[in-house]
Amino acid sequence: MSLTSAAHTALTPYGWDDAWSAEFAPHAAQGLVPGRVVRVDRGQCDIATPDGTVRADTTYVTPHDPLRVLCTGDWAAVDAVGSPRYVRSYLPRRTAFVRSTSSSRSEGQILAANVDHAVIAVSLAVELDLARVERFLALAWESGAQPLVVLTKSDLVPDPVGLSYLVEDVETVAPGVQVLPVSSATGEGVDVLAAVVGSGTSVLLGVSGAGKSTLANALLGEDAMEVQATRDVDGKGRHTTTTRNLFVLPGGGTLIDTPGLRGVGLYDAEAGVGQVFSEIEELASRCRFHDCAHETEPGCAVLAALEDGSLPERRLESYRKLLRENQRIVAKTDARLRAEILKDWKRKGAEGRAAMEAKRGRTR
Repeated sequence: MSLTSAAHTALTPYGWDDAWSAEFAPHAAQGLVPGRVVRVDRGQCDIATPDGTVRADTTYVTPHDPLRVLCTGDWAAVDAVGSPRYVRSYLPRRTAFVRSTSSSRSEGQILAANVDHAVIAVSLAVELDLARVERFLALAWESGAQPLVVLTKSDLVPDPVGLSYLVEDVETVAPGVQVLPVSSATGEGVDVLAAVVGSGTSVLLGVSGAGKSTLANALLGEDAMEVQATRDVDGKGRHTTTTRNLFVLPGGGTLIDTPGLRGVGLYDAEAGVGQVFSEIEELASRCRFHDCAHETEPGCAVLAALEDGSLPERRLESYRKLLRENQRIVAKTDARLRAEILKDWKRKGAEGRAAMEAKRGRTR
């Protein structure tokens, strides 16, 4: 059996296709074999290859740029033989889920690669945090994956009417996104979710205690992931998952489970923010001035919607906050944008001082 045939046979469950085969051709000519990264840990990684899962060294793919390091979901070119075996390169990513490492640094951290569905787990054991949902959605849209919001632990909301209201609340902040209540305890919604993730690669995202590992076990049909109890007082849990792991699902497709995210910082996600707040972007297109800041300008369609109640104030504030945060991150690596922000700050400061002087003049 040729390498190409062997790869198709063994790696198809991991998402291998003709397009990946064509991308890999130059590496095959060098005697390397393809494989999908299922786990990365401290300079080593586990890779599913035509010969089974092997352990490989990542020394040759450890660049200074944190966005170019090997990550779970990558398709890699690996030494055919040797001990240790080395990852020599990886194929260009179709999609990449990236977040900012912290609010004070401009570095990005890649969480998963080549993902088709971003499954955002939100626990119903605690009060809904719609702003956090919007933040996750912005990162998901920016990655190139299709988001899906899963409301876990739906069995804790026994009232069907109350559950439908919660679903509607999330749907209002997730335009174009399916919102699915799921209970791993009762099985509600698990079959629907399994159908969605049954093709392509899906990544499970959410904070600690959101029920990601329990959900992963329900989809896998086995206790592959350790599960720990959450605190009753706030619904938070300890990190059950400590690394990002890729699994082949019994019904088709692959699933990447991730550790609970304490911080979900944006990283150059302006397009993703625009997708989440598409109704505000659409309103902005109707403003009198194309560079309207939606603050005090005449003919502002956004402010008009705020006044007539069709646009909730919380929604607009969340939109502004995420845009400001994203702008700060981008400005750290973009000198031109830094200069524009400084110029804007100076202009607003001058306008504020002029307004105060005018007010003082009128009161004399």
